[in-house]
Amino acid sequence: MVKPSIFLTRRWPDAVEARLAEHFEVTLNRSDTPLPRQELREALGRFDAFLPTVTDDLSAATLDVPQARARIIANYGAGHEHIDLETAKSRGITVTNTPDVLSECTADLAMTLLMMAARRTTEGEREMKYGQWTGWRPTHLMGTKVSGKVIGLVGFGRIGREMARRAHHGFGMKVIVYNRSTVDPEVLARYGATQAESLEAMLPLCDFVSLHCPGGKETRKLMNAERLGLMKKDAFLINTARGNVVDEQALAQALWFETIGGAALDVYAEEPRIHPDLAECDNLVMLPHLGSATRETREAMGFRVLDNLTDFFEGRSPRDRLI
Repeated sequence: MVKPSIFLTRRWPDAVEARLAEHFEVTLNRSDTPLPRQELREALGRFDAFLPTVTDDLSAATLDVPQARARIIANYGAGHEHIDLETAKSRGITVTNTPDVLSECTADLAMTLLMMAARRTTEGEREMKYGQWTGWRPTHLMGTKVSGKVIGLVGFGRIGREMARRAHHGFGMKVIVYNRSTVDPEVLARYGATQAESLEAMLPLCDFVSLHCPGGKETRKLMNAERLGLMKKDAFLINTARGNVVDEQALAQALWFETIGGAALDVYAEEPRIHPDLAECDNLVMLPHLGSATRETREAMGFRVLDNLTDFFEGRSPRDRLI
């Protein structure tokens, strides 16, 4: 029997690529760099399944391929705002994602960023690396205590709840949640959390604000100049959600003029391009989109895609079907 043909827009972990090759005719983007729109469109027309990542722009213009062969877009990742679902639906294309499996490691990284920003670890590392440390002294690189502080979580889905677990049970932090829908009081109680009526009401109360909301039009530049201005002067902003949730120009100004204490980012609005003003901020920690970057999680994401593909080509509804 002829195996379905699939196209991977980036290289995936070796174990996942090997498993996929057992079940499908696999074509890889061996350059492992983002493909231009025309090549994405050509792949949609040539293969039975199209396997993108967050680096791929699957807008309406990309997906509007009249003779598309691909009947399923099996996304490698939980976020799907880079995919125009309405256009995919109009073309009769099934779309799946990979929820659940990356929540713990992304929350781990969010807490790592929080600690790095609070304790000024990148500044300390630079001193050591470049031979600038002159020895211990009482006022050297004084940071901010984390234990017992107030953390505000913007978005309380799977990752937000994992972050709450670490903050409350690990560091004794008071957790405040801003979420578009009402959270069950029993769920809030698990993390010692309360829900704020609005983002504007929550921000002035927090020592740390951690973003865990989805990307897309509704949350684009959610953290703008006005909302950054509501944060405490010594508060920190942490973003492991999506880069466009933050107005990067406004954040740079808040960091320059020290109207907030600092920030830590793992995601950026125009990746891999970094806003030039952000690059000049000393009170900013930056990592290169490492939220789910553990071997266990990246393999689990790939195997989840395999499960979705297997279901689809065997005539079952994929477990992670979006449309």
